[in-house]
Amino acid sequence: MRNPTFEFTHAITRRPTASIVDGLRAEDIGTPDLDQMLRDHAHYVATLKATGAEVIELSGADAFPDAVFVEDTALCLPKGAVLMRPGAASRLGEVAEMEATLRECFSDVRQITKGHIEGGDILVTDREILVGRSDRTDAAGVAELTEIVADWGHSVREVFTPPGVLHFKTDCSLLDADTILSTKRLAESGCFEGYRVLHVAEGEEAAANTIRFNDTVLCPAGFPRTVSMLHENGYKVVEVNNSECAKLDGGMSCLSLRFNKA
Repeated sequence: MRNPTFEFTHAITRRPTASIVDGLRAEDIGTPDLDQMLRDHAHYVATLKATGAEVIELSGADAFPDAVFVEDTALCLPKGAVLMRPGAASRLGEVAEMEATLRECFSDVRQITKGHIEGGDILVTDREILVGRSDRTDAAGVAELTEIVADWGHSVREVFTPPGVLHFKTDCSLLDADTILSTKRLAESGCFEGYRVLHVAEGEEAAANTIRFNDTVLCPAGFPRTVSMLHENGYKVVEVNNSECAKLDGGMSCLSLRFNKA
């Protein structure tokens, strides 16, 4: 039986387009190179497919520079999907772009209509759904999500994203049913009490945003001490270059919606 928090039959991705140069960023560390991002994106998709999953590859949405980061548009759960309401005004239209695809995949699709919430602030574990309050996710959005998913048997626990960190999952990811990869600054808040926590290496905080996808951990390239630690703990790791997405505050989890299709 699949564990629905990290074992998946399907993923949805969206091809980046030339408009990425206009994507949002907390700090300007350079203009993304589209050709490099396309190569990296292809490697990312191929890695998902290599685990046996089917990847629904959507064409680019040039009107929305950040649309490659599909995770922020929805939350996919075993009993249905929830369309998010992004906290950045320029990203609100991305949800409508994703809706038709999700309705083809899920019989029950619901939508956040109050406040704001983005998928990058949501970590689903076996026991609960952790939602990090951030600049993009507010109390009203968390409250509405809590009500929606309670109908499907899930409980939500609100936590807080460290100051200066865009999304909750910028600093953490799920490795298996009991294990979370985290930066020390986030783990020290106590939000992962009761879980096994593995810390990324000091100075490699950007490695915290990985994804466990079936038997593989997709990790951004360039963080050798964290990758070595993951290998030592028994995880199969594939490194994917993330240099261009990082210029737009994006990472491994941002690039896909992951779920099991009946």
